[in-house]
Amino acid sequence: MLYFSKIKIISIYLIIVILSFFTLLNLFDFKENFFFSKKVNLGLDLQGGSYLLLEVDTKPVEDQRLQYYLISLKKFLKDKKFTYENIKISDNKIFFRSTKKELDRFLDFFNDRNSIINNFYNKYNAFEMLHELKDNEIQIYYSRFGILEIKNSVLDQSLEIVRRRIDEVGTNDPTILKRGSNRILVELPGMNEPNRIKDLLGKTANLTFRFVSENENDNFGTELIEDEETKEMLTVSKRVIVSGENLLDAQPKFDNSNNLTIVSFSLDTPGAKRFARATTNNIGRKLAIVLDNKIISAPEIREPILAGAGQISGDFTFQTATDLALLLRSGALPAPLSIIEERTVGPDLGEDSIKSGAISLIVGFMLVIFFMLLKYKTMGVIANISLIINLFLLIGVLTMLEATLTLPGIAGIVLTVGMAVDANVLIFERIKEEFRTEKSIIHAFDAGYKKAQSAVLDANITTLLSAMILFFLGSGPVKGFAITLGIGILTTLFTAYFFARHLSSMYVMMNKDKKIVI
Repeated sequence: MLYFSKIKIISIYLIIVILSFFTLLNLFDFKENFFFSKKVNLGLDLQGGSYLLLEVDTKPVEDQRLQYYLISLKKFLKDKKFTYENIKISDNKIFFRSTKKELDRFLDFFNDRNSIINNFYNKYNAFEMLHELKDNEIQIYYSRFGILEIKNSVLDQSLEIVRRRIDEVGTNDPTILKRGSNRILVELPGMNEPNRIKDLLGKTANLTFRFVSENENDNFGTELIEDEETKEMLTVSKRVIVSGENLLDAQPKFDNSNNLTIVSFSLDTPGAKRFARATTNNIGRKLAIVLDNKIISAPEIREPILAGAGQISGDFTFQTATDLALLLRSGALPAPLSIIEERTVGPDLGEDSIKSGAISLIVGFMLVIFFMLLKYKTMGVIANISLIINLFLLIGVLTMLEATLTLPGIAGIVLTVGMAVDANVLIFERIKEEFRTEKSIIHAFDAGYKKAQSAVLDANITTLLSAMILFFLGSGPVKGFAITLGIGILTTLFTAYFFARHLSSMYVMMNKDKKIVI
């Protein structure tokens, strides 16, 4: 146990030098070189920032899907030659009446799991039916499973799009998590004025290209929409030529010919074909670009657009053009989001938290150092050196991973100091026991390290398993604590059984003919 080959010695000190180098990177600011720009990120509770709690409104999605279902239901009734009347949607239900015979036939179809009239998913109905014999009326409405399936689907989609939008802005290490069945938690460390993020998250970004209609009796139907630039109400066809789903890319650019900031876009193959066909057959007409039910631009088509690319012009600054391009690239939210809670943690609070955490770490560290010196003399010095190296290794690994350090993370580091001392105490006490039976100092040290190994490993592995459980089952601050504790246990085992053991072996070899007191 006390013998070290040259390769092992070189490996030990090479690991220490590399990880210590990463630790020292936190003291410098390298902006250009990616390799040297790694640092430990501070969490919301340390450096301040913004906390947003978003709520997803799934009601529009429920209404939309019920409308789609109504269209499918009408087609089904027509194909099966059902006789019915007064089919409509009211109070989030579909109502219609028919004869007793027809209703019984419809009931058989509805309850048949192989029928297209009911949507089965994992053996559960998305819709339920209520049959009232008195009025021969049928009511079809969402089942509890149907509502839950919609909420889960919309929440998952919204979470992904929120993550895309925030990542595009370049926010440093944000936290984006589900909260309950219809809420999303967003933490933005270092961002004390999150107005831009709030604007981006508050927009659904539902983009459509539709023709301005001069004929109110358009076959597809029309609606009045306000032009943001002219404030004029325009009659727009409900027929969608292409939508945001057909966008491949969108980027802000500057049009030198008109001295305007624009947003250029490119379409996928199906969208490009539809766009080319629509612009070829409608030269001279205005094409309204509608974003969240507002016209941001309505240019006149002067020539066919065949390349599947175009541009959106308007009263844009470069910042608003950049944000619009970001929204279009990230995709439309499936449902509106509203901010129901907002908190800003000031930098002063973060600085106080850092000071409190640092003071607790320093006080605990110094008490441990004094205890080890008083209790174990020279071996205590070796334990203290390994303790300092342990902290360097821990912070070095956190820096390599660019992990986020929170107050619970600092608590994990403080606990690591205790775990590191515990390993050395177990080893030293075992060596003292071996001194009572062994005459050889070398044999005593060797046996002490060997016999203490199982106890040290048992104690640290059980704690490591607890840290892993906390990491996988916990969230936010709990994960921060688990990460620092888990890494700290690994660095503790490395310093105790490689670095400290090598220092001990050198000390024993140099004093093998002298009396060593522990």
